[in-house]
Amino acid sequence: MLSNYEFQHPWLLLLLLLLPLMWYWKNKLRWSREVEVGFPHIDSVEGLNSYKTFLYKFLPYLRYLGLAGLIIALARPCLVLKEEEVKAEGIDIVMVMDLSSSMLARDFKPDRLTVSKNVASEFIDKRKYDRIGLVVFAGESFTQSPLTTDHRILKELLSTLESGMLEDGTAIGMGLASSVNRLKESESDSKIVILLTDGVNNSGYIKPMTAAEIAKELKVKVYTIGVGSMGNAVSPISKRSNGQYVFGLSKVEIDEELLQEISSLTGGKYYRATNEQALQQIYDEIDRLEKTEIEVSVFKRYNEEFRRFLLIGLILLGIEWLLKNTLLRTIP
Repeated sequence: MLSNYEFQHPWLLLLLLLLPLMWYWKNKLRWSREVEVGFPHIDSVEGLNSYKTFLYKFLPYLRYLGLAGLIIALARPCLVLKEEEVKAEGIDIVMVMDLSSSMLARDFKPDRLTVSKNVASEFIDKRKYDRIGLVVFAGESFTQSPLTTDHRILKELLSTLESGMLEDGTAIGMGLASSVNRLKESESDSKIVILLTDGVNNSGYIKPMTAAEIAKELKVKVYTIGVGSMGNAVSPISKRSNGQYVFGLSKVEIDEELLQEISSLTGGKYYRATNEQALQQIYDEIDRLEKTEIEVSVFKRYNEEFRRFLLIGLILLGIEWLLKNTLLRTIP
């Protein structure tokens, strides 16, 4: 790629601008010398073409390409090979996502779950050097992905999340406990959980504050996010026998007091996202608060490439001269 090349004498590349001027000047002189000769009848030679006629049209291009090769060689191109040595003090992050049926509410477009997955995926892209895991919960919880630096696989797993994968309900304590369990063996100096929910804890056999106490003991910082607009929202209110949800207006209920207690106890912060833009800003703020320390050392190696362009230029000029004086020679 050209971006990997550097030139020791880049100003000489300005000579390339002379090539189109040379082409224009040559053709202008040729046009000015052309004369017309009338023939009484040319039907007998009309349409006669040969490979020599075809090749002759391309002779000037060989010359200009050859000259371009010589000019580039004069500019002394060097191929730059970069090596980076990265020392990163990564952060271990577990993202906890609510998959209860209320996450299909349509106060976010198209729904809360889709928007939450998209914003979380963008957050993952920003955490290049961190290990990230994914835990999901509804009426129960499970680990969708353990801590990993393979963010491509992580995002694929995130994209497959759907409401209905688990028994319905909102087991915040179970989701938090599962995420803390994933971090208990971590040797990272910084361990955080980002817990996103849109409801009130109503399921599970582990109380949310019990899980928060465990997080505190293990020095896990928990950021909590309440997702949902204020007032009422179009949400699933029942389910048909065929598995389809029936939607209707229902009150948005988020246990903000509980989420604030969890984050406060563990040294994190609680956020409320009432729309997609607010959710994006929340993840951006968490990204700024939890910065990864990175030390990058860059090493450069240079490889002279002018010989290659010089050889190409000479070969093209040689072919042009040879064809012009042998196979495609013209008699004035």
